Amino acid sequence: MIDFKKKMEELEKQQNRENFTDEIFTDQTKNKKKKKITFYLIVFLVLGLVFSGKVIMSSQSTTDWLSGKNIFNTIKHLVPSSDKQLKGENDDQINILLLGIGGEGHDGAYLTDTIILASLKPSTREIALVSIPRDLTVPIEGNSWRKINSINAIAEAANKDGGAETIKTLSQVFQIPIQYFIRVDFKGFTNIIDEIGGIEINVENTLNDYSYPILGQEDNPDYYARYEHLNIEKGPTKMNGDLALKYVRSRHAYGIEGSDFARARRQQLVIEAVKNKLLSTQTLLNPVTVSRLINELNKHLATNLETWEVIRLWDLFKDVDHNQIKNVVLNDAPGNYLKSATGSDGAYILIPVSGNFGDIRNLFNNLFETNNEKIEKENESEPEIIKINEKANIAVKNGTFVTGLAGRIAADLESLGLTVIDISNAPERNQTKSLIFDFTYGDKNEVLNALKNKTQAKQSFSFPSWINTYQSEHPEIDFLILLGSDTQN
Repeated sequence: MIDFKKKMEELEKQQNRENFTDEIFTDQTKNKKKKKITFYLIVFLVLGLVFSGKVIMSSQSTTDWLSGKNIFNTIKHLVPSSDKQLKGENDDQINILLLGIGGEGHDGAYLTDTIILASLKPSTREIALVSIPRDLTVPIEGNSWRKINSINAIAEAANKDGGAETIKTLSQVFQIPIQYFIRVDFKGFTNIIDEIGGIEINVENTLNDYSYPILGQEDNPDYYARYEHLNIEKGPTKMNGDLALKYVRSRHAYGIEGSDFARARRQQLVIEAVKNKLLSTQTLLNPVTVSRLINELNKHLATNLETWEVIRLWDLFKDVDHNQIKNVVLNDAPGNYLKSATGSDGAYILIPVSGNFGDIRNLFNNLFETNNEKIEKENESEPEIIKINEKANIAVKNGTFVTGLAGRIAADLESLGLTVIDISNAPERNQTKSLIFDFTYGDKNEVLNALKNKTQAKQSFSFPSWINTYQSEHPEIDFLILLGSDTQN
């Protein structure tokens, strides 16, 4: 005979177990959903911030790919189908141009201060970052030969997509397919770092730059009002957005930190620091911070990447170790691909050593097949620092119409330990040959020889009348350097 009471008790226990299982399953499902949401937030933020940390980017607004209304309402539509691939993925090389612009409030707001080609190899998870100097001159359609940093600005002035025009031009010049671009401006870079509470950087070498430009003072005739002394000591350093921007932008530091390779290395350190801070629970579990970060990306970052493409990139390269990243810097160092020259307007430019872009094209097309040890060795080696025991006061006069020429030369001279106390334009601006006037009349030959070696200027034993007047009015000056159009920097 069936014991109905016992049977009911068994059924009740079974029902309780099923309810408990349902609750567990429901909780697991909720947790999975939470993990998915967190994952996509990481994707959006990391892809924007990591790349913007490397560069310092407006056409398509990030509203278009961060979602038009509510980011969480579109999460379920972001996962691409398994057969959908990125442009270039079939060729095993995805090229992304990273652009940095000053943005609103900066002199030359749409000129690209930083240009880096990020080349990604999906099969091996390798990445090559090639820094392209802004002074490199290239042929621009309809504008003859221009500096590479002007492409974006010319396009924006013509109401065109600056990012798209830049990748179009560089694809033609270097004869490689560049599929994507990401662009960020200085304001976005600094605000994003400030929103995450700053970053910790282990500064590898003390950075001393006496010629860091002050915002808004670009045209100030007083040299010392145009520039500030940027000093960042070696060791662990907490940086806010403003200091981090200066750290990655500095170009005229003493010693090894004044090289392009060192600048690229500093950018690497900032990337890693931003990524680590961004992925911390302190950031991800703070909805206010996340909301503000998305807002900053929306205002200051532009890209032609679609949302699913961002996620695909993250999935392919999220586990890349820094040892898998190759850094190449195009510059005019011995053995590199470029050399300095003077443009038809008297401006300082860089051109290919070979006279054409053949060698550079070969580099881009074989980034993962060739070993660029020669270039990396040249960039990593510390430049020779000449030590001068004698003290001297120097005046540098710009005898040309090349803007900023005297300032650049003065920074080089200060790196020797010399004191430059006058940086200004000469009364006449048609000087062809660079000359040195020795007001000590041979009493400081060590300094004189160092000036000759550093500037390649010739000593003049004939003093024009204005030089004699200047000497009598400035008895504290030991040497005057008059820069001509032959000046190489």
